Amino acid sequence: MLLGFLKDILLSSINLLNGTSSWLVFSYIIAGLLHDVITPARFHKSLGNTKISSILKATISGMCLPICSCGTIPLGISLYYSGAYVGPTLAFMASTPVLNPIALILSYGLLGKELTMINVVAGFLLPFIIGIIGNNLSGDELRKPNLEEEIMSASLEQTESIPLLEKLKSGIHWAIHDLATVLSKYVVLGMLFGGFILTVFPDSFIQKYLGNPSMLSLWNVAILAALMYVCAVGHIPFIAALIASGASPGAAITFLMAGAATNIPELLSIYKMIGKKTAIIYGLVISIFAFSVGYLTNLWLMPGFEPAINFNRIDRSIESANKFLFTLPEPLKYLCSFIVFLFFLKAIYPKVKDLFRNLAKQTR
Repeated sequence: MLLGFLKDILLSSINLLNGTSSWLVFSYIIAGLLHDVITPARFHKSLGNTKISSILKATISGMCLPICSCGTIPLGISLYYSGAYVGPTLAFMASTPVLNPIALILSYGLLGKELTMINVVAGFLLPFIIGIIGNNLSGDELRKPNLEEEIMSASLEQTESIPLLEKLKSGIHWAIHDLATVLSKYVVLGMLFGGFILTVFPDSFIQKYLGNPSMLSLWNVAILAALMYVCAVGHIPFIAALIASGASPGAAITFLMAGAATNIPELLSIYKMIGKKTAIIYGLVISIFAFSVGYLTNLWLMPGFEPAINFNRIDRSIESANKFLFTLPEPLKYLCSFIVFLFFLKAIYPKVKDLFRNLAKQTR
């Protein structure tokens, strides 16, 4: 029985990784290409401050990318390490999955215009709220340690113009040997935990109990969704099924927002790469905000809310979303998962090597 349980966790983890690995690899490449082309000084000048305009720039940049939360991890961490403050970094990471343009198209077809409008308004407010709180409460984590010294040193060193090709090579080298290696370790560990959560709380369980409004409070929904990996696009049909099963519109929107904006791999990466305080701010603010939006949604739409089940609209929305949705063939998804797993092995190899060396010494 235990072996079957562990097998289910492993299969769920692999499915989660397959669903995100292509965007992770894509984000690693983009982060690497931009790392030395857009200098830290330029990032710092644009996003290295606590101005509202910097949060707005990060929000608009994030909402234009049709990727889910795991795909934003490398890009968001790269922003922070390139000179952006915590506020714009968190705003970028929150806006990308919540305001995903493909998700909004599907949301209109499957959830209806009321919930889509709530999702748009709330999704635009969330990055500003989390950005302002991050800038004011993150303390020493507001910016990367010794950032100003690094920017000054880089400015002094770059007396000669470096060819673009050399900058691209240097950025890719950094992405492979630093960013991807470190982040993949936390992503894979987070996926294993996510596989555990999905095994303990499968979709059928969530639909059964979330469909009964008396079983789970909005706060429990927000916490559960924040821990799970919820694809901003792929889970909208599941959210529609929840509503059809009897879940309140507030519970559905809470589950969608909290799940899309954060998950264990993302929280773990923020915790390890930026700091504990920032990870707590990110997870807690999103959970409280999603709970509040769900509560207000129920006040506005209930009683008398009717699910938007219009099959003609659904077909048109799915067809429109598919035009923008980029999906790799299954073999390439497994290849990307294998690449991420190789980075994971590279990251843990030194510690595993030291562990076996210490065990060998103890047995002598």
